[in-house]
Amino acid sequence: MRRSSVEPWPGGLDKLAALLAAISRDEGVPALARELFAMLARQYEQVQDELRTIEAKLLAWHRANALSRRLAQIPGVGPVTAAALVMKAPDPNAFRSGRLFAAWLGLTPKDHSTAGKTRLGKITRAGDERLRQLLVVGATSLVKMAKAKDRGPRWLIELLKRKTPKLAAVALANKMARIAWKLMTTGESYDSARIDAQMAVAA
Repeated sequence: MRRSSVEPWPGGLDKLAALLAAISRDEGVPALARELFAMLARQYEQVQDELRTIEAKLLAWHRANALSRRLAQIPGVGPVTAAALVMKAPDPNAFRSGRLFAAWLGLTPKDHSTAGKTRLGKITRAGDERLRQLLVVGATSLVKMAKAKDRGPRWLIELLKRKTPKLAAVALANKMARIAWKLMTTGESYDSARIDAQMAVAA
């Protein structure tokens, strides 16, 4: 049997299609396996086409929605997260504050305080799980950039000196949720200088 010439997979979904195509052409792989991999490659490409169509429709909706565009101005909040906030979040005016909105999303630590001692545990994971995940993913990317390049808002740099990157990302996601609530309830646009100053006081 001829030995396979396929190199070890470097990883990443962007390289998966090329890997499947290479396996389907490799005569060192059994014929039945090559046929199956060729079928998987066709199915994968079909799914990618459908995802591209959905993404185009989502971006078109985002561009046509003024609130979604304003929310996307928040660092870490892209078109997908902005659109999800507009579509999935309940009426923001139902919350008395951004802190309560963040708590609804499950981005507030559980309170285990007893006998006058304040002890905050893991986040509550309440509310919409998908919205929470999107905000944390966006926050994580900002934390990685700030940690690697020592660039970003001063309050975030200082926060990373006191907390692990994971905890800092959750704290940042909480702040992003509160900023989103502010923009949704006031109709304002994102003002980085004013917001950074407010966050520095609250950090």
